[in-house]
Amino acid sequence: MAEQTALTDRRADGGGRPDAAVVRDALGVGIAVGLSGFAFGVTSAGSGLSVWQTCALSLLVFTGASQFALVGALATGGNPLTAAAGAFFLGVRNAFYGLRLSQSLALPRAVRPFAAQWVIDETAAVSLAQPGRRAARIGFGVTGLTLYVLWNLTTLLGALGAEAIGDTDAWGLDAAGPAVFVALLAPMLKTTAERAVAGLAVLLGLGLLPVLPAGVPVLMAALAAPVVLYLEGRRRAGRAAGRVDTREEER
Repeated sequence: MAEQTALTDRRADGGGRPDAAVVRDALGVGIAVGLSGFAFGVTSAGSGLSVWQTCALSLLVFTGASQFALVGALATGGNPLTAAAGAFFLGVRNAFYGLRLSQSLALPRAVRPFAAQWVIDETAAVSLAQPGRRAARIGFGVTGLTLYVLWNLTTLLGALGAEAIGDTDAWGLDAAGPAVFVALLAPMLKTTAERAVAGLAVLLGLGLLPVLPAGVPVLMAALAAPVVLYLEGRRRAGRAAGRVDTREEER
């Protein structure tokens, strides 16, 4: 009876997916993305920031896209306040991740302020891909811890080794982080609407990149979601109206 109850609990909590499988997936994401912190360290140091400033960004900000946007704007001679504002608005997306994760993780209140530091693209992707709360918590914790430790360690190594590497633009290291996240996100785009949102977001982001300040094109790319949802709603409404007309004609 006890075994049956435990089996029922596991099914309710996510279909009984083994913890080891969740840990394996979380470690894979954490290690793959964490190593790209080296690219940030090199890019940041090449933009004129000191080693301790570079490490402070990774320790305190810990959201790769915002960090790259900040040092990228500084490297082109942008105003520090403008660069910081662009990085801030780019990081606003994490607040929306937090709203969704608060429901799936349901962490104790005492833990939430600490967990908030780990609410980023990768932890959200791994957690939301899990079938139950236990798996989501394991995925979030393992991904967050692995990524935080490796990202900060490789940031330090990259900042220290920036002089040895030379021209960071020639290596294209600033593209490492986004490339890893695209590889992580692509398998999750299963429906036509999801693929349409992703495609339109890419077009908006790349199209507006030359004419808008750093960070703003990414925010504008978020408009892809409501546009696609609106068109999808219109399409479904048109189909429903067509079915109603057909029924009336048959009568």
